[in-house]
Amino acid sequence: MTSAIRHTTIDCTDAYSLALFWSRVLDLPLAAHDRPGDEEALIEGAGLLFITVPEPKTVKNRVHLDLQPQDRSRDEEVERILALGATLVDDRRKPDGTGWAVLRDPEGNEFCVERSAAELAATGG
Repeated sequence: MTSAIRHTTIDCTDAYSLALFWSRVLDLPLAAHDRPGDEEALIEGAGLLFITVPEPKTVKNRVHLDLQPQDRSRDEEVERILALGATLVDDRRKPDGTGWAVLRDPEGNEFCVERSAAELAATGG
């Protein structure tokens, strides 16, 4: 018998608030029982579990999420997520349309926004 990954867990200082940010990014609901102030919050559709811990983030993530927009371009998605409260950390987008953008969520966790499938298909890769 093998194991399956049930959740990817993200430690944070406010589980509900950070889960709500990611819920908006992914357009997926929080679990029905999650409320402000809860020490855990879950986005079931993404398998992301947020847990409140006492210590703040202090170093770069060893694991991060790579997002691929489904119904808009990479650049449109970057702008949308910035408007939700993320910050741009490292812009690796190139003039020819390749590359990605590195962002941080409101608690400083890094993640990347890559080109959409349509953008990849249009450039052959």
